[in-house]
Amino acid sequence: MKIVRQKSPNGKKIYLYYEYGRAKGDRVKTGMFLYAKPANAIEKQHNKQTADLLLVKQGQQVLEQQAIGTGYIPEHRFKTNFLDYYSDFVENNKRDNNRHLSCCFSKFKTWIKRPRVATIEITYDLCFRFRRHLLDTLKGETPQNYFATFKRMLESATREGYFKICPTDNIPATKNPSETIPDFLEVDEFLQFIAAPPPPQIQETIEAFIFALYTGVRWCDVENLQWGEINGFKYTTRILQAKTKQPVILHLHHVAMALLRKRRQYLGETIIPTKRVFNLPSHKAAIDVIKDWAKKRGITKNVTPKTARLTYSILLQDKSVDTATVAYLLGHTTTKQVSEIYKRHRPKNQMESVNNLPIPDVLPDYLRFTE
Repeated sequence: MKIVRQKSPNGKKIYLYYEYGRAKGDRVKTGMFLYAKPANAIEKQHNKQTADLLLVKQGQQVLEQQAIGTGYIPEHRFKTNFLDYYSDFVENNKRDNNRHLSCCFSKFKTWIKRPRVATIEITYDLCFRFRRHLLDTLKGETPQNYFATFKRMLESATREGYFKICPTDNIPATKNPSETIPDFLEVDEFLQFIAAPPPPQIQETIEAFIFALYTGVRWCDVENLQWGEINGFKYTTRILQAKTKQPVILHLHHVAMALLRKRRQYLGETIIPTKRVFNLPSHKAAIDVIKDWAKKRGITKNVTPKTARLTYSILLQDKSVDTATVAYLLGHTTTKQVSEIYKRHRPKNQMESVNNLPIPDVLPDYLRFTE
C-alpha cells in the first residue's frame, strides 16, 4: 500500500489516495489534501499537520493489512468510548418495528449517567446491576427483551476483541411478571362503556378508545393513526409481516367504520392523508379520561388504554376465534403472546365450565343419599 498524490483540475490542491494495487477500486480516497503552493502560514501549517496525520494513517493501514488472517486486531480499531461502539451497533442492526435495541441503549445511557464509558468498566458486576435496573423499572417481557439485545451487543463486541470473556456470560435475560392481573371488559361492560355519548370535552378520547376496542390496535398506533392508512373498510397498519415484509391489513368492524365516518363529517374539510384521525391529549391525560368515564358508566375495573387491546383478544377467543387468527389481527408473528399475555386470566363462568364434565344418566347407589 502506498500514498498517491493527484492534483486538482485547477492545480491549487493535491488530493491524497491510498493505492493497494492496479485493479479497479484499489485506489481509495484518504479524505485529505495538501495545498500545492501554500500562500500563507495557515496553509503551510495545514500541510505540515496533514503530512504528520498521513504518516499515522499510513501506519494504521499497514498494520491492518498485516493483521489479515492472524486474528490480531490493531488497537486503533477499538473505540475508546464504549458508548460509541454501542451506538454504532444500534445503528447497524436496527430493524423496522423493533425498538428493543435502541430503547435499551437509551435506557443504558440514562442509567450510566456519563457521556464516556471505557471498555474496562464493562464488567460482569456492571452488567448484573444494569439487568437489575431493568427489572426494577420495567414490567412483563420488556426487561427480558431489552437485556437480550444488550447481551447480543456485548457478544458481538467480544468477537471483535473488546473482551476475552463476554461480561454477560451467566447473566440470563429474565422477565418481570406483573404482580397484578390486568383488567379487561366482559361483554356487558363493553356494551355499557359504549352505550352513552361522552361529553364533548372528552368525546375524541373516548371514541379513540372505542376504535381500539373494535380493532385491537395499540394505543400508540391509535394516537398516530393517519387518514392515509384507511382505505374503505380496510386499515393498513404500520406492522410488517415477517415473511412477506408486507403490511398487515385489517378489515374494520362496522362500528369502527361508523366512528371514522363521524370523524370525517366532524372535520368537514378535505382530508389530508398525513393528517391524524384523532387529536388526543397526552398519554397520562388519556388514561385519566378513560378511567373516569369507566367509573361514570358503573365499571369498577381499572380501565386504561391497554384494556382495549386485551379485551379485543379475549372476546374474540371467547367466540372460538383460533389463536392464529387473533395473533394476525393483533399484528403478532406467532401465537406465543396471544397464549401467554392476551388471554383470559379469570374464568368467565366457573359453574358453566365445571358442568361440562361427564355425568351419568343415573347416579350410582353409593352416590345417592338424603340429608
